[in-house]
Amino acid sequence: MKKLTRSFKSAVAASVAALAAMTAPSLFAAEGDLLDVRDSKNDTIKLIFDTDIGGDIDDAFALALFHVFQDRGVSELLAVTTTNRSPEAPRFVAAVNNQFGRPDVPVGLGSVGGRVDDNYLSPITKQTEKYPVPASYKEQDAVQVLRKALADAPDNSVVIVQVGFSSNLAALLDAPADDISDLTGKELAAKKVRLVSVMGGAFVVDQTAASYAEHCEWNIINDIPAAQKLVREWPGKIVFSGFEVGDRIKMSPVNLKEDYKGRNEILHDAFGAWAQACAPNEGFNHRRPTWDLTSVFFVVRPEEGREYYTLSEPGTVDFDDKGKTIFTPDPNGKHQCFLTDEASRIRVLEAFVNLCSEP
Repeated sequence: MKKLTRSFKSAVAASVAALAAMTAPSLFAAEGDLLDVRDSKNDTIKLIFDTDIGGDIDDAFALALFHVFQDRGVSELLAVTTTNRSPEAPRFVAAVNNQFGRPDVPVGLGSVGGRVDDNYLSPITKQTEKYPVPASYKEQDAVQVLRKALADAPDNSVVIVQVGFSSNLAALLDAPADDISDLTGKELAAKKVRLVSVMGGAFVVDQTAASYAEHCEWNIINDIPAAQKLVREWPGKIVFSGFEVGDRIKMSPVNLKEDYKGRNEILHDAFGAWAQACAPNEGFNHRRPTWDLTSVFFVVRPEEGREYYTLSEPGTVDFDDKGKTIFTPDPNGKHQCFLTDEASRIRVLEAFVNLCSEP
């Protein structure tokens, strides 16, 4: 375990404690701070993706990782829910899923909190011949999609990757029993979810990262009450990939320009549409941070010896009313966060280059 500085302890404590108390013995591997959500090496990781896809572009590439790892037999994508309340968000997700050969993955649209963004969605979904939304697609409510995916899953088997606002998971916590399940949303979370991997917050892990100490991170500030509810009421373990992690791992322009063909071309075109809207002077030369990809990648690549990350000590994460991250170390806490250094960041970037453009 890397020794944490005092500045880290004051800024990150709330994000680390919950995982150490996890009832599943395999959640923590003691050597090398390895996070392993499997009971055995041959287990398939059951995943739900909750995303604000449509504002920033990293969500689209994170979605591709789910498909790449499912192709390899590592994981299974149970459902996708969006906290971007644009109706184009789930349609874009369905189009991506279709390109990767999984048109029937349920997709849910959030109805509370969050934002409405469309920086690149419509330019893709309007290309109906090139990137069709599958005929089986139907608009569904995000909480209902979450409830059904959890109700149908084995106990203690699901990992939820949340890379947007906490609106949907907060709403799930308040959801009553219904015809999907006689369990409330909080009871389903406690019974079915092994881990939540959140891209959110900002954690100071050393003196060179002081610039992150006061940072109020995007996913938190766009629905602060929901983020507070998630960290205070979620019954299980949460691990955080903070702003500082993906901010230091940038996408490769050469990779973006040259390597996206076939089913992956939708990512190339989505990046181009995003860049036209958000970085018109740079285009494909823009080196975008990989925030959302890290929250996916770190829970599906637990293999010992790869040295992609270490984990902080356990603690409790909270967010103040401005969205600033507060971490309180606690050996019995349910939260932890991912830590990287320069060597591991290079390894992670190389993995992203190879995985996202894999034919």
